[in-house]
Amino acid sequence: MRNHSQAITELSALLGERLVTSAADLNLHGQNETYYPNTPPDAVAYPETTAEVSQILKICHAQECPVVAYGAASSLEGQHLAVAGGISLDMSRMARVLSLDAEDLKVTVQPGITRKSLNEELRATGLFFSVDPGADASVGGMAATRASGTTAVRYGTMRENVLALEAVMADGTIIRAGSGARKSSTGYDLAHLLIGSEGTLGIITELTLKLHGVPEAIAAATCRFPSVEDAVNCVILTIQSGITMARIELVDEMMVRGFNAYAKSDFPEIPHLFLEFHGTDAGVKEQMSSFADIASEFGSDGFETATTTEARNALWAIRHNSHYASAALGQGGHIWPTDVCVPISKLAEAVLQAQRDAKAMGLTATIVGHVGDGNFHAGLSVDPNDPDEMERAEKFTTALAETALRLGGTVSGEHGIGLGKVKFMNAEHGAAVAYMRAIKTAFDPKNILNPNKMFPAQ
Repeated sequence: MRNHSQAITELSALLGERLVTSAADLNLHGQNETYYPNTPPDAVAYPETTAEVSQILKICHAQECPVVAYGAASSLEGQHLAVAGGISLDMSRMARVLSLDAEDLKVTVQPGITRKSLNEELRATGLFFSVDPGADASVGGMAATRASGTTAVRYGTMRENVLALEAVMADGTIIRAGSGARKSSTGYDLAHLLIGSEGTLGIITELTLKLHGVPEAIAAATCRFPSVEDAVNCVILTIQSGITMARIELVDEMMVRGFNAYAKSDFPEIPHLFLEFHGTDAGVKEQMSSFADIASEFGSDGFETATTTEARNALWAIRHNSHYASAALGQGGHIWPTDVCVPISKLAEAVLQAQRDAKAMGLTATIVGHVGDGNFHAGLSVDPNDPDEMERAEKFTTALAETALRLGGTVSGEHGIGLGKVKFMNAEHGAAVAYMRAIKTAFDPKNILNPNKMFPAQ
């Protein structure tokens, strides 16, 4: 990479005060939610239109200056960090709803809008955007990392909820991929190639998203189990029985301890399931009754419901703050987060192995997961200034990834690759990595889009 200063000079002429090089702004854009060191870019650009993004990329392409898209900075594998320097492309000023088509259950938005802001905009329509990763992430970042979350078991991930997108390619070319139709059999599916590419193939500047009707009735609940194995086996039978679950989340005993410490809750410190049911009044009652019958077979206790909006929101606020609740259990104040996804029949084996590994390595680890689709997270409380603890944490994440692959799963169901999981790409994808590299080279021959991510160094 070269000529960053020339690119910055040209971008300053283009953007004026919206090209920032102050230490405070650079430092802010070099921070992350986990254990990676602060990695400030050389400058931060704040575009307001697709045309400006195109002009920025034309300049950076000519000068071979790296460009890293920046949304809400809630990614957990360092995807937004400008590790090669260059420009942090802050999309926060591109945060508008462009059009709403209620009849076709779709909305077109700019990438900087966050999921909570979008649902606020939709509140009066009786529709909602379903993907809920917990953090108030930007929808552009959610698409770039193929995010999912607590509702994926019913409504799907970003992959299923993006109909079309607009993107700016490395040389500044603007493309559109997909359409407002619910399916197509024409051409390569570039939209879904860009979804999950983590900003390495193009910069998403517009998204057309699927919407869903707000259910007539919503009820949440919690119940507890004698063991993680009992809770997971309850989930497996629930899914196999065809009970429609909107959310079904596992929290192990250490995660419950973290909730109690951080949120001042008073859950018994044993494994729990957090649940949500959507449908008609009669349908929700039937779903809850059917689930309760299955749960009783696995020794469940304390089935408590939350039917008011306030009670449900309070319950899910506890769950969504699991990252910070995990940190409350450690001394270092940092979390090394990781996730895997396995076939649901192997879920209990994977979770129990993770718990054994954490104990054997002397680590404080929480387990929380979207177990309805086989995805779970481990949060390790670490002190970045303790080399021994950091080494053990890395051994744990490696062991967990190896367990997932051995059981026929993937090293990440939600967090993505970023910096932290690059080393597992060859193990999971084998010869396919060479074809992924070929796509990257075709789309970005100068390697300016989020370099040093996705693939191991050659």
